[in-house]
Amino acid sequence: PGIVFPRFSGMFLTVPSRVHVTRVASVRAAAAAMSTSAKGKVYASADEATKDIFSGATILAGGFGLCGIPEALINGVLKNGAKDLTVVSNNCGVDDFGLGVLLKSRQIKRMVSSYVGENAEFERQYLSGELEVELVPQGTLAERVRAGGAGIPAFFTPTAVGTVVQTGGFPIKYGKNMSVAIPSLPKETRVFNGRAYVMEQAITGDFSIV
Repeated sequence: PGIVFPRFSGMFLTVPSRVHVTRVASVRAAAAAMSTSAKGKVYASADEATKDIFSGATILAGGFGLCGIPEALINGVLKNGAKDLTVVSNNCGVDDFGLGVLLKSRQIKRMVSSYVGENAEFERQYLSGELEVELVPQGTLAERVRAGGAGIPAFFTPTAVGTVVQTGGFPIKYGKNMSVAIPSLPKETRVFNGRAYVMEQAITGDFSIV
């Protein structure tokens, strides 16, 4: 499931000059039906498109760093007011831009990211136990999302074998006095052709913003 903003510049059909007129008519009818059905996924504004995002939802957010982020949709989620969100994205923006605005409004409960620098509020919330953080290697994060979309429940990768990502114990959430309230769990490993691999589970979401 996700939020889709298709922008149609037109539909072009190329058919042989000798195609029977009834076939051309059927193709045009099919194209019209496709156009009609697509209207149900086109929204007049980002606010309208994000109105169904509910508290506790998991959102997959596109972009890399501050490039290519769904800025309008992020602001739509901000106005929507949904809380306790799990957000899966490369990073969490900066203090006043990108996903950082949702962090500042306390709408994000957990971040699943590969990079978390350059955001002072992120650091403060994480170290004070207000924010849960799951760090995932960049390539693994992309593949976990791809696997989820392909219906693959898990896969094996050599990335992170022997690190805290595999052995567990990374503080997902801190408690009082920097105690670990929620530690990461150990992950299964297998050996294939003499090389160790760690199993990573797929990621799926309730909504995608791109």
